[in-house]
Amino acid sequence: MKIAVEEDKCCGAGQCVVLAPEVFDQRDDDGIVVLLDETPSRELHEQVREAAGVCPGACIHLDETA
Repeated sequence: MKIAVEEDKCCGAGQCVVLAPEVFDQRDDDGIVVLLDETPSRELHEQVREAAGVCPGACIHLDETA
């Protein structure tokens, strides 16, 4: 799995950080998503899928073939 985020679409809701804190964080000044790990371990894939699914800005994109 490879992850990409579109920072300009992020609304700073922080659901990704709650669901997958090993993979996502937020900038202190504006809450915009920070991608910590673009190729997370297999053990984190389900959490990342859930985070992408609940993202209100639809800014998390997953490439499951990577």
